[in-house]
Amino acid sequence: MASIHPTAVIQPGATIADSAQIGPYCVIGSGVQIGEHTVVGPHCTIEGKTRIGSHNRIFQFNSIGAPPQDKKYAGEPTQLEIGDRNTIREFCTINTGTVQDAGVTRIGHDNWIMAYVHVAHDCQVGNQTILANHATLAGHVHLGDWVIVGGLTGIHQFVHVGAHAMLGFASAITQDVLPFLMVDGNPSGVRGINQEGLKRRGFDSDQVAAIKQAYRIIFRKNLALEMALEEVTTLASQQSEPADLLGMVAAARRSSRGLAR
Repeated sequence: MASIHPTAVIQPGATIADSAQIGPYCVIGSGVQIGEHTVVGPHCTIEGKTRIGSHNRIFQFNSIGAPPQDKKYAGEPTQLEIGDRNTIREFCTINTGTVQDAGVTRIGHDNWIMAYVHVAHDCQVGNQTILANHATLAGHVHLGDWVIVGGLTGIHQFVHVGAHAMLGFASAITQDVLPFLMVDGNPSGVRGINQEGLKRRGFDSDQVAAIKQAYRIIFRKNLALEMALEEVTTLASQQSEPADLLGMVAAARRSSRGLAR
């Protein structure tokens, strides 16, 4: 049997794995699924059609799976999915999706979500991200793997942030951020590539040099964007073990909000 504190309220229909732990004064809704070895601290409310994987640590005073903060929402049965091995610190709010998008808010695996973070409806958060205190993701935001979002940083709705990007403290991110970049400020601007982060994640010197060259082509040569992307495509074809330069090109071409430059 799961370890459930006697003061917790578990509504009929909730599914809680035998090895999970539910702390004092929690409220777990009827549509909630909680996986193996996940620990939920005191005074958490988990509701809606929410599925939480295994080995997560959810600290006290979180609101997870509440309806989206969207005036168009009319009670549709949308969802929230949280993967495995995530840490969610105190006072976070994570909402379900809306039918105007895929209907699902998703958080992947191995993410570190600090206190007072808000993840709005339909956000898609990858793996191994860090969201520092008071980071705020508006609706429909996409974060790639290994993204770092600085404390007090807000991300505008529909913005996409590419893998391995780093967003600085107290920044206003209103346009898409390509992979590998460092962006900060209000208004925000691109400051360079996330060189130290790439090295820590195993990118070799040749890959880092290629990413730096792609950055200079797109952001420092004063080329029209399409010309710059063609040049980066050529650069990628010349690399023996390229980093995902073509991913940068694809992200730039599908951007609907324009690029942070």
